[in-house]
Amino acid sequence: MKLQSVISYVVENEMQLFTKSDVLTHSKIKKLLRIMAGSVPFQPNIVKLAEAVELNRNTLLEYLGNLSLADIIISINKTGSFYGKLSKPGKIMLKHPNLYYCLSNGDVEKGTLRETFFANQLISNHQVELPEKADFLVDDKYTFEVGGSSKDKKQIAGIKDSYIVADDIEIGYENKIPLWLFGFLY
Repeated sequence: MKLQSVISYVVENEMQLFTKSDVLTHSKIKKLLRIMAGSVPFQPNIVKLAEAVELNRNTLLEYLGNLSLADIIISINKTGSFYGKLSKPGKIMLKHPNLYYCLSNGDVEKGTLRETFFANQLISNHQVELPEKADFLVDDKYTFEVGGSSKDKKQIAGIKDSYIVADDIEIGYENKIPLWLFGFLY
């Protein structure tokens, strides 16, 4: 309940510093957050998302930018094109795994929590992007695929400096790193 109160406070009070907002705007932003919480790491179709929250495309992009500034969401862009980064994010996720439990109406996908935790731990001190293959590219050099203990090298085969970040393991081996170790980076 405390976390929900904090989110409401940020949406209803602090986001007014970034944009003009009213009660209707607040409800649309909260609806947007609930949609995101109910989705797997979200590669958005901006037009469909805008329709779902009854906003136009540009207003939705503005709100997503404001939510990112408010540290409620993380927007991760695809590697490459500068113009693509300006038009829409490649993946959107809530800033912290606890926000999924707070905002969703049901069970939370374990893979979503893993990817969110990984991105949360790295985003403040590293450049994190979406590569063509795998889940994350960090500092234009290291490729990471995030998954459970049975995650194999198939998705990162042949990629230099690539690693599996695995949940539910205590000790790493070869190119497999325990997810919990990334908690020391924060």
